[in-house]
Amino acid sequence: MAKSQPMFACRECGDTFTKWSGRCPSCGAWDSMVEMAEADVRAVSGETKGVARPQSLSHPAQPLKDIPLNDVEERLRTGMGELDRVLGGGIVPGSLVLIGGDPGIGKSTLLLQMAALLSSGDVPVLYATGEESLSQLKMRARRLKVPGASLHAAAETALENALSQATQLKAKALIIDSIQTMYRSDLSGSPGSPSQLRECTLSLMSYAKSSGCAVFLVGHVTKEGVLAGPRMLEHMVDTVIYFEGDRHLSYRVLRAVKNRFGATHEIGVFEMGAEGLIPVDNPSLAFVQGHGERDPGSMISCVWEGTRPILIEAQALVSRTHFASPQRISMGFDSKRLSVLLALLEKFAGVEIGMQDVFVNMAGGIRVEEPAVDLAVAAAVSGNHLGRRSVPATLAIGELGLNGELRRVPQLEARLREAARLGFHAAVIPEADAAKLRIKGMELHPVKKLSEALPLLYQS
Repeated sequence: MAKSQPMFACRECGDTFTKWSGRCPSCGAWDSMVEMAEADVRAVSGETKGVARPQSLSHPAQPLKDIPLNDVEERLRTGMGELDRVLGGGIVPGSLVLIGGDPGIGKSTLLLQMAALLSSGDVPVLYATGEESLSQLKMRARRLKVPGASLHAAAETALENALSQATQLKAKALIIDSIQTMYRSDLSGSPGSPSQLRECTLSLMSYAKSSGCAVFLVGHVTKEGVLAGPRMLEHMVDTVIYFEGDRHLSYRVLRAVKNRFGATHEIGVFEMGAEGLIPVDNPSLAFVQGHGERDPGSMISCVWEGTRPILIEAQALVSRTHFASPQRISMGFDSKRLSVLLALLEKFAGVEIGMQDVFVNMAGGIRVEEPAVDLAVAAAVSGNHLGRRSVPATLAIGELGLNGELRRVPQLEARLREAARLGFHAAVIPEADAAKLRIKGMELHPVKKLSEALPLLYQS
C-alpha cells in the first residue's frame, strides 16, 4: 500500500494543509505547523476504519407538518437565569453546546454549578472530566457549595466509556470537560489532534440526537482567543458560547456567538465570588455606577445585546504622548473604530488630539461591537481632552458616519425606556429616529451632526 501524502496541521487553529509553511495561512500563527501522524492523515481524508457508513435509511424523510415538537419544546431550566437566557430559554434536549474561554475564566465552574442544580431537581446528569481526578472535582464542588448530592461524575478520557456511563444513567445532560482530552480508541491519533477532535465531536453529536441527551463541551482557546482545534468544530455544534472578561475582575460575560435555538449574541452576566458564579439579573446596574455627576472622560450609552438593552459606560483618557507615534489603545472597543472616531472629532468638531495618547475602556470588562456607542466614545474622548464633565443623567446614543452625521440605531425606544427606568432623564439621539418617540420622564435632544451633539453632552 502506497504511503499517504504528508499533511500538516496548525497547533493554534487546527486547520490542515498539504504543504508546510512558516506561517499558518488561516490564523497567521508563526511556527505552528506540525506534521500529522499517518492515522490522522487517513482520518482527515476519510480513510479511517471504524467510521460508520450508513447502509440503509434509518430515518426516512417526513413531511415537516407531521414532525412532533414535543421533544424540543420542553426545555430544561438550569436554575441560572442568565445561562437560560444565553441558551435561548433553557437547554434543548438533544442539543450540542460548545463553551470556550480563556483558562481560569470560569467554564468548569459554570458547568459544575449547572450540573449540580439540574441533578438536585431529579435530572440525571453525568459530569465527565479528563482534567481532574474525582477527589479534586469533589474538593472544587465543596468549595463552591454546590447542591450536587445526586450528581454523577466520572474521571474519563475514553469517549466510549463516557457514552456508556451516560447511557446507563439515562442522563439528560452530559458534560465533557474538556473535548481536547477525549479520544476514540479506534483512532490512533493523540487526544486533541484534529482527527480525534473531529471524530469525538461527531460521535457526541450522533449520541445527542439519537438519545435526546443534551451534551456540553468545554473547549480550550488559543492565545489569540479563538477555539483551539478544527474550525469546523464550531459549525458542527448547535450552540457556541464564549466566556469573556478579565480574570482579575469580578464580572464575567457569557456570549452566544451561534445558537440554532435562540438569539445570536445574547449575553449573560455573572459575578465571580467565593462560592462560584452568581447571575447578575440587571447588568445595567453592574456596568453603570448611578446616573449622577461624572468626571471628564465618562459618558453613558446603551447597547443592544441579543434581546435586551444594557447601559454601558464609555471611559476615555487623553494625555500628552512621550513617543514619536501616539498610542491608540482600546479595551472592549474596536481599535480601528476608535481611529475613525478620532479623525471625525478632529475634522468635524475641532478637537485636536493628533499628538495625544488616547485610551478607551468599556467599564465592567464588557466587549462592545455595535456602532450605537460611537457618540458616547467620541464624547468621552472629547470631554477628557477638554476637561469638561458630562451632563448628569444624560445618555448618548448614535452611530457616526464618515461625514460626521448621526445615523439611526435599531431598537432606540427600548433603549431609552431602559435608561428612563434607571433614572436617566435626558438623551442625545439621531434626529432621524426622533419623529415619533415619546418617553415619559425623558427629554430628547435630536441632532444631525457630531458638532451639534457635543455641546449638549457637556456641562456649561
